[in-house]
Amino acid sequence: MGEKVFCGSLSRITDLQAGSFDCEPIRRGQWEVGDYVLGEITIARGGICEIELPGGRLARPFNGDVVLGALGVRHATLEVVGSFEEVGKDGRMDVLSASGLLGRATSVCGLLPPLMRLDYRGHAKRGGKKLNMRDFAKRPREQASYDIPTILIVGTSMSAGKTTSAKIIIRELKRMGYRVAGAKLTGSGRYRDILAMADSGADAIFDFIDVGLPSSVLPAEEYRERLRDLLGVIREADPDVVVAEAGASPLEPYNGDTALEELGQSVAFTVLCASDPYAVLGVMHGFEMNPNLVAGLATSTIAAEQLVAKLSGARALNLLNPDSICELRDMLKQALSV
Repeated sequence: MGEKVFCGSLSRITDLQAGSFDCEPIRRGQWEVGDYVLGEITIARGGICEIELPGGRLARPFNGDVVLGALGVRHATLEVVGSFEEVGKDGRMDVLSASGLLGRATSVCGLLPPLMRLDYRGHAKRGGKKLNMRDFAKRPREQASYDIPTILIVGTSMSAGKTTSAKIIIRELKRMGYRVAGAKLTGSGRYRDILAMADSGADAIFDFIDVGLPSSVLPAEEYRERLRDLLGVIREADPDVVVAEAGASPLEPYNGDTALEELGQSVAFTVLCASDPYAVLGVMHGFEMNPNLVAGLATSTIAAEQLVAKLSGARALNLLNPDSICELRDMLKQALSV
């Protein structure tokens, strides 16, 4: 293509940034999750008004600019719900995530301004074949069971403190001498989350985008197959320990429950990040989970820590408080020495 194209970070597993593709519209019935498509911006303002580029940097396009993203589904409790399946004959699409996740919004948080809007131009194609994220997906060299000790971080919702907790835990594990892999197993794709893990010292970083998924909202068995590929790729990086974040909460349709099933006995330590103390009870009771530690917004003050303990009996620590780090380190040592 001869014009400037803003490639979303969902294209980071590809070589599409070089522009070596054609753009051609195809019939609506042939659209699939993960298809790379192009759209022309008609409204460039609102809550998601920037595009996260393949390197993680944010860029702000304007009306008339072209964005390359991927068709997908988002089901965010605090921001946007939408799907490519809701796109009508008019070809109007919304930017459901700054990564370039594209579809038609069906529910938007009232605190957000209007979303960035696109008009569908066509699919990215090569040799007459449409391009999909699965065409560029990583695969493990061999199939083997996943048995790496894993620190699993789950949440009561988005924006509960999972990535912040992951960063702190990774730093401590590196100080303890471990080779650490950081991973995001479920959610909607943003490169910034696992880049934050790399910035904190992770020796390798991975997420579901690596295996060709724009988000983890898809049938459980399809997700399970891709997750096994992802766990295989992580295993081949040979880490001593993995810090894995499950985006959103296990009770949301992002397949968090499937991820927990697949990790199985490899989970050495579980951190539940909660938006408030009462939400801790919701996940513990709704998912029958007994976390080793509660962190996140629900532990912002001593009063909050005490309320978590009173309501749930779980150990709560404000990991942003330096006084908590010694206890965190002791808990990690004990979990990984078993």
